[in-house]
Amino acid sequence: MATNNLAKIEKAPKSNLSGLNLLHDPVRNKGTAYTRDDRRQLGLEGLLPHAVETLDRQVERVLDHLDHVKDELDQYSYLMDLEARNETVFYKAVMSDPKRFIPILYDPTVADACEAFGNLYRRPRGMYITRHMKGRMAEVLRNWPQKDIRFVCVSTGGRILGLGDIGANGMGIPIGKLQLYTACAAVPPDVLLPVLFDIGTSNEHLRADPFYLGTREAPVSEAELDELTEEFVQAVNEVFPGCCVHFEDWKGTDAIRMLDRYKDKILCYNDDIQGTASVALAGIAAAMKQTGGKLKDQRILFLGAGSAGLGISKLIAAELQTLGLSAEEARKRVRLFDVNGLIESSRTDLTETQKLWAQNEKPTNNFLEVIESFKPTVLIGVSTKPRAFTKEVIEAMSRLNDRPVIFALSNPTHKAECTAEQAYTWSKGKALFAAGVQFDEVAYDGKTYRPGQANNFYIYPAIGLATYAARPKLLNDECFIVAAHATADQVGPSLQAKGMLFPSQEHILETEVTTATRIVEYMFDAGLATVERPREIRSWVESLLYAPAY
Repeated sequence: MATNNLAKIEKAPKSNLSGLNLLHDPVRNKGTAYTRDDRRQLGLEGLLPHAVETLDRQVERVLDHLDHVKDELDQYSYLMDLEARNETVFYKAVMSDPKRFIPILYDPTVADACEAFGNLYRRPRGMYITRHMKGRMAEVLRNWPQKDIRFVCVSTGGRILGLGDIGANGMGIPIGKLQLYTACAAVPPDVLLPVLFDIGTSNEHLRADPFYLGTREAPVSEAELDELTEEFVQAVNEVFPGCCVHFEDWKGTDAIRMLDRYKDKILCYNDDIQGTASVALAGIAAAMKQTGGKLKDQRILFLGAGSAGLGISKLIAAELQTLGLSAEEARKRVRLFDVNGLIESSRTDLTETQKLWAQNEKPTNNFLEVIESFKPTVLIGVSTKPRAFTKEVIEAMSRLNDRPVIFALSNPTHKAECTAEQAYTWSKGKALFAAGVQFDEVAYDGKTYRPGQANNFYIYPAIGLATYAARPKLLNDECFIVAAHATADQVGPSLQAKGMLFPSQEHILETEVTTATRIVEYMFDAGLATVERPREIRSWVESLLYAPAY
């Protein structure tokens, strides 16, 4: 089935708007596509140029313009302005070539957009909830015009990509994440709400910036954040019943605490923890198909022991336990190394979550020493430490393994632990490599390698589509394990021959629908779904997809 035939639901909303008010409504505006009769009936005569154009011609104009704009941040700004004028043209263009647009809408360009958010700001998008709304959050959420909201993507701006705490400038992240729900998995945009939870920022430079748009206050205390989050979560469930709360880019300790507190109580997930874990597991599963290895036989070493590393470790351990290992045996397959050295039992600076992974090992802050003693088969970087995977590190991995699995997952690009060229060159072509960002193809020793992008966009849009379809009570670890294996199973022999560990982005919608279908099947089998089970799940999921059309 061709990818562009998957999206089914055509959005043609009706309203009583006319004239300039209609042209200024981005959801309903057709721009130059209004017919002569439309223009007479809707008071648009004289307000538009003479030409009547098709949607396809409008998209051609967008693509032609972008061909002449070389700076990625300028392309991003143009697309945001386009979405604010005509949502249909925006999504038609983006969904026509997702591989081209994903790096513009999200990583790596969104990092630059967030840093410049105050300077780029044009018009309101999403909602901003502050500490000063305490006691009134439900009232404030009711100001949102759409009432059937299925997803709220909420960020504190406390840990944006590799940028750290950027406060309200982090609004670009929930906006971009939800845009990819639609661009990659055809979740209808009108059920998505980006929210910036403005709790203050520790970034003094931002607080002094005259163009900063957030509260110019230090962050709230942990206790106050917990109170505010509890009110926010309850308000979301009151105003938007059955809505999924997507926690995104909260500070590491806050992210873990909130997920632990709410994952068994409400429909929610944290993409930085669970989505990252799922995409990493997908990459490992795809690598095992090429090496012939089994997950239970792997030794996995992490550089970085924050929320991402701990989340990946937890999901791997959860799957290992389904394979018959005890929790203790599963944890022994994993080692974590952070800025203070190996996570081991004598350390006194560990969080409660980190303590679960501390083994009785000799203390060391020498990463190479850990590689030599632990002999990992899989190396995963989630440290945001640029070029931490040195030539010596990759050569050691290549000496210990015929096909070392090396993931440099930190983003944006300048934070990656190594480049694709370094991984392939230093391993002499042996590495099975993926990164959190997209690197160009690498030619080495007469062979061309196409590095995989282990980006969460393979997972969270599919989780979103499955959740939109099945309306589950909760999202458990197994949902993300299913998503991982569904993704890995779509890496066929032709992609494997190029060294790829993830599906092609050119067919991302079909990939997401396939993954979502597998997740939905699990949701029904596990009793998580709250809707009636259809006779044929895939065709039912396809019937729910959004397609931009007039």
